[in-house]
Amino acid sequence: MTFAAAMLIAGLIDARLGWPDKLYAKIGHPVVWIGGLIDRLDTRLNDPALPAETRQRNGALTVAIVLASVGIPALIVQAMLPGGWIGALLTGALAWPFLAMRSMYDHVAAVAAPLAAGDRPAARRAVAMIVGRDPAQLDEAGIARAALESLAENTSDGIVAPLFWGVIGGLPGIALYKAVNTMDSMIGHRTARHEAFGRAAARLDDLVNLAPARLSGAVFAMVSARPGAALRTMRRAAPQHRSPNAGWPEAAMAGALGVRLSGPRVYADRVAPEPWINDGAPDPGPEALARGLDLYRRAMLCLAAILAALALA
Repeated sequence: MTFAAAMLIAGLIDARLGWPDKLYAKIGHPVVWIGGLIDRLDTRLNDPALPAETRQRNGALTVAIVLASVGIPALIVQAMLPGGWIGALLTGALAWPFLAMRSMYDHVAAVAAPLAAGDRPAARRAVAMIVGRDPAQLDEAGIARAALESLAENTSDGIVAPLFWGVIGGLPGIALYKAVNTMDSMIGHRTARHEAFGRAAARLDDLVNLAPARLSGAVFAMVSARPGAALRTMRRAAPQHRSPNAGWPEAAMAGALGVRLSGPRVYADRVAPEPWINDGAPDPGPEALARGLDLYRRAMLCLAAILAALALA
């Protein structure tokens, strides 16, 4: 399983280095490059004056262009790499930018530290970097909930899913997944501008995350001190979530920590009346957020063990 070894190497590099600021300043980041292409296509093809059907077709065309622009070079590069462990090392180094293991931890830890110190303004500023809801409306429990939900959902989107598709398809697999996920984050919104144009991107993102989201929830449950509670909460609450995928890791996180998550959310322009996950459990606070980060670390070690087993099989 050369691809499994490559993904293990990519994960180890990312866990150690993240994406260094000096490197970003010098060359940017591959996901930012993909985002620039998506933005240009959105500007050119998503004219609000066009009929919804035309915008929907243009959105599907955008998906095709982005996937071809990312997938074809990745396939060519993968074909040029040698086999064996040298190929695994090179594939892992090239796949490294498509993971967010270190940055996810750092962003949530940046919320946890001021929250534990009682500095809510600083915690609100930090949580605003990872969620879209209005941070001014968040109390201590709201800040902790937002950070835990982001940690759970982005463990799936930013780590488990890229590794999953990387094991299956190597560099093309992980690169194409990140292209799909980036399109969904940029144009897959139910807004007046993107309802039609982003439909294909949103549906494709739902599809490619079906298995990774459930795997993420299972890993959280497996490494928790309350695996039974995590699995029961996941089975009960995940199907009620607004997303077909995000509810699985979020519900597993809620059950593992013994707290409630989700619930009504205040955004800049609206209130989203979301149901509670693990309703009846207490709200999270600084201590629960610290335990969530510890659960995340154990989940990353579990993923590394799985990848190592696949590589050696």
